[in-house]
Amino acid sequence: MSPKGLIDTGAILAMLDRRDRWHERCVEAFGRLRLPLATSAAILAELFHMLDPSEFTAAWSFVRSGAVTVLPVADEDLPDIDALMGKYRDRPMDSADATLVHLAEREDLSLVFTVDVNDFETYRIAGKRRFHIVPNLALRANFLTP
Repeated sequence: MSPKGLIDTGAILAMLDRRDRWHERCVEAFGRLRLPLATSAAILAELFHMLDPSEFTAAWSFVRSGAVTVLPVADEDLPDIDALMGKYRDRPMDSADATLVHLAEREDLSLVFTVDVNDFETYRIAGKRRFHIVPNLALRANFLTP
């Protein structure tokens, strides 16, 4: 099944942590999204770096649930990722975000499930298109389950 959007580290963390200020909004929005959502190995590396080891089991369960698919980033993708990080160096754009923006371009995806609103409001897909940010912005009907 092809991905319907992207998922960022912060949204996963918020869904796993009931104390996170974004938890309720992310859980509610996630329940309405069409799945699966794509991510990258860079996002998973960031996720597991930020988690306490006691949370690894829950994180792996979520990642392996079928709701998330990890798309490959290969050697041929690296120049584009490098160019994105250079373009947004004033933010600065980290490599994990750069992989998501690159995957959005490569896979023609515009929805991103993230709590990193400020950055994803700035980033552009192929230098032009804006991201549809969930849960911050109004959910677009074409990204939701019926």
